[in-house]
Amino acid sequence: MKKMTAIGALAGAVAMLMAGTAYAKTLKLNHNNPEDHPVHKSMEFMGERVEELTNGEIKIRVYANAQLGTQRESMELVQNGQLDMARSNASELEAFEESYSALNLPYIFKGEEHLFDVLLGEIGDEILMASKDKGFIGLTYYTEGARSFYANKPIKTPADLNGMKIRVQPSPSAIRMVELLGGNPTPISWGELYSALQQGVVDGAENNPTALTTARHGEVAKHFSVDEHTMIPSVVVISTKVWDELTEEQQKALKQAATESAERHRVEWNKASDAAIEQAKSELNVEIHEVDKAAFAEAVAPMHEETAAKSEKIADLIKRIKAAGE
Repeated sequence: MKKMTAIGALAGAVAMLMAGTAYAKTLKLNHNNPEDHPVHKSMEFMGERVEELTNGEIKIRVYANAQLGTQRESMELVQNGQLDMARSNASELEAFEESYSALNLPYIFKGEEHLFDVLLGEIGDEILMASKDKGFIGLTYYTEGARSFYANKPIKTPADLNGMKIRVQPSPSAIRMVELLGGNPTPISWGELYSALQQGVVDGAENNPTALTTARHGEVAKHFSVDEHTMIPSVVVISTKVWDELTEEQQKALKQAATESAERHRVEWNKASDAAIEQAKSELNVEIHEVDKAAFAEAVAPMHEETAAKSEKIADLIKRIKAAGE
């Protein structure tokens, strides 16, 4: 009898243990940056926080260097529910959800405070949720500072871009921007860009300062021209299918962890960006050039009306984003 009681107690303990871990899940998150990149570190932090907040029910495993596919491939896998999470950015996401195109307009943000007021407010949340019926939702934004042009010659005015092949992301906004500035937009995947610059497949590219160091582009492009044409954030997305499988409490915990990581990332990003400029100058001999931003802004101004004309939803977002900066 005692033996049966002991066996019953053991069975009950095992059942309780299994019940406590029944919802344990490890989410796979893919991105295309190296492990020393600020974005990777921020997503690792997000994983640590959601594990704490859910008592181990939800974990995140972050895959760097596009181990599970390119940025574009990752988004398609997330949409289909074959990959849990991915990091993309607003530029590439506009091909999946038009709302993101409002964030990609050159010179729409007056500065960092304006950017964060939009991203962490009602407008930002609206855009994150706009794609729920398209297979994914956004969890949060990570700032990646302002994007500028870099090449093997200074680009101080739009005229300097005439005829230059400039690598862009596969984004209608990025392509149109370079066209208006007189360049030849050339979509190339991030992983192929170093060799494309090295071999002259493209003459230049545009990105934030860390591209010079973490991606080593400063080895093959010696001039960084600070025109700061766009402030395009990264976006951490999750498959709608995976999101709907989580409990309401788990969803709240994941959203909280994502938001906390975004706030942390803002501070760490500014440190990394400043350090990248100094490292690019001292170790890679990259020359940093200040430019006449007004000339660039004037050249791409038509994009604002062109983009607003695409739909009433986009026009409303653009209007509200601009009003937030007044």
